Amino acid sequence: MQYVPLSDTGVSVSGVCLGTDYYGSRTSPTTAHELLDHFADAGGTFIDTSNIYACWIPGYHGGESETTIGDWMAARQNRAHMFVGTKLGGQFPGTAGGLRAAEIERECERSLRRLKTGAIDLYYAHIDDRQTPLEEILEAFHRLIQGG
Repeated sequence: MQYVPLSDTGVSVSGVCLGTDYYGSRTSPTTAHELLDHFADAGGTFIDTSNIYACWIPGYHGGESETTIGDWMAARQNRAHMFVGTKLGGQFPGTAGGLRAAEIERECERSLRRLKTGAIDLYYAHIDDRQTPLEEILEAFHRLIQGG
């Protein structure tokens, strides 16, 4: 596996990022864990998910992918070796959607619980929110960064 620098952060991640939008829904947790094991065994470190995955599938409500990844990292005790990116912004049951400061902070806490971790490596907006002032969005993300 090749590793690449993540911009000028000083962090390197695997050159392949594993997308997990159906993990815990169309891809059963058992199969998802097997795929994550193969990815990690091949040297993969960069995992992408979102709080909304996969609410559009009948019977699922969002958060299933994050929960599946969190369960896998807890079972393998490998959180320190993984770089997890997750997103927010889309509306699904239990969320307001958008990028108001309160929504960013609330959804971050929910993602942290589902991922069973104390920090998210890359947390970003999944959508544009032209109704929320950019300053409010950036200040909310900045507060999360300052809070660790």
